[in-house]
Amino acid sequence: MNSEKFRVCVIFAGGKSSRMGEDKSLLPFGTFSSLAEYQYNRLSNIFDIVYISAKSNKFDFDATIIEDCSNDSSPLVGLVSIFEAIDIDEVFILSVDAPFVDSTIIEKLYTDALSFKDVIVASSPNGIEPLCGIYRKSILPKAREFLDDNNHKLQALLKELNTQKVTFTQKDVFANLNYPNEYQKALKKI
Repeated sequence: MNSEKFRVCVIFAGGKSSRMGEDKSLLPFGTFSSLAEYQYNRLSNIFDIVYISAKSNKFDFDATIIEDCSNDSSPLVGLVSIFEAIDIDEVFILSVDAPFVDSTIIEKLYTDALSFKDVIVASSPNGIEPLCGIYRKSILPKAREFLDDNNHKLQALLKELNTQKVTFTQKDVFANLNYPNEYQKALKKI
């Protein structure tokens, strides 16, 4: 892989985890003390720089945290916070609870992005995967506008932007660990 292509990644770990009943980013995963640490370590092998987007530094491992600019819990808050906190033009984002999105998925997103778009997202049999994609700083004005209007719907934002969808036929790799049974199933899979 071209390391210049795969420069910056941000793991989104600032959600409420209400369906899980506890903070899923802190659940043990594989040989790691948390799902967040698992994601951080594996994505550090693919990207030059990996950050974690969260409300605060709640982690027991060394990582650079981009703290949310608002008390609201939404991916939109994370996106605005990222582009306001660090001087980058482009970032790959992935939800902490998607541990099976691998380098082949990431590489296809980058290689299929032939022309400049605001956003390039995965589209799986589950539908659009807004927390598995490449976001460019050009989204910031529209994202701020949505945040100012208290509209946190990422799907609605994507419709307002120049968004490219990259289609994948795989379903399992995009599995999100939202519920305890999904977490248990994922533990058996790794």
